[in-house]
Amino acid sequence: MRRYGLPRAARSRCSRRSQEDDTPMSNNQQYPYQHDAQYDPYAQSAPPVPPQQWSYEDVPSASEGWTSRGSAPDPAGSRPTAGLDVPTRAQAPQGQEMPSRSQRRSPIIEPGFQPAVLTAVLALLLAGGAAIGSYALLVPLVLLQAVTAAGWFRLNGMWPARQGIALAFMGGVVADIALLVAGRDNGPAAILGTLGLWVLLTLVLQLRSHADPDERMYGLMATVASAALAIVAAGHLAAEPDAVTVGGVAVAVAVLARALPLPTVASVIVALLAATGAGIAAGGVVDLGSGGAFLGLGAGACAVIGHRVASYDFPSRFVHMTAGVALPLAAAAPAVWLLGRALG
Repeated sequence: MRRYGLPRAARSRCSRRSQEDDTPMSNNQQYPYQHDAQYDPYAQSAPPVPPQQWSYEDVPSASEGWTSRGSAPDPAGSRPTAGLDVPTRAQAPQGQEMPSRSQRRSPIIEPGFQPAVLTAVLALLLAGGAAIGSYALLVPLVLLQAVTAAGWFRLNGMWPARQGIALAFMGGVVADIALLVAGRDNGPAAILGTLGLWVLLTLVLQLRSHADPDERMYGLMATVASAALAIVAAGHLAAEPDAVTVGGVAVAVAVLARALPLPTVASVIVALLAATGAGIAAGGVVDLGSGGAFLGLGAGACAVIGHRVASYDFPSRFVHMTAGVALPLAAAAPAVWLLGRALG
């Protein structure tokens, strides 16, 4: 019977190596003898597993392709929904990985000159329609509300959202109809009433959904915000025609100046100065006087804010052509109505 667990050949080789190397080993030195697995009866056939290194960048966040916080993406059609469809966040194409935090670009990507030209054209259409009449103003206004509803969902990385876009757009159309029926004097009541009704309608439809709570919350907030922007854009129809004309010209000039290849601070200053000058020029044409400067400055400032919002969170070309076109005009609607009433 053997006294040791190793075979006789392995014991004899270990004995020879111990006789050849009699130098003492320190704690920091590695043992020179590597055990041969060929003579080890307990050797494992599986190759050694290399150690894994983990970092916080390997853990995806909600903005990196997760449909909701703390849950994996759900396959299409695995959860039935009722009522309003819940838009999901954009995910990476199959076979591609989302970029890590160290590989990301800046989340601010400003729209280029082409969206600025489209915004200027739409603003001039609003200004010309206001000078002609309410029904002439209604045509570019409905187009503005449709582009606003679609652009806001895509800006938040939620796509597709056909029912949400349709619901937000219908809110803007209902606000337009209410303004045409009630008149400009009752504009705030018509806008706020439509907004309250649409928030309640959106809440009821989202409660009928069977999606996860986080997804329902995302869909609810995106739909309410999109509907609010589309309804608030109807403020152009509630404002005085002269104020809409001055505000449209100021927004067109401000957005074009903002698209110039200048540093951000310099571009904002140039845009505000240009909007103020355009307000003075347009105010002189419509007999608004020096008040056109304040109205142009206010409309230009709101347009710059809307332009900045449309530049956030890795927007795509579709975002630039929708939210980048519509948000400057939609954000300027409250300023046009308020300053027009104050200066009129």
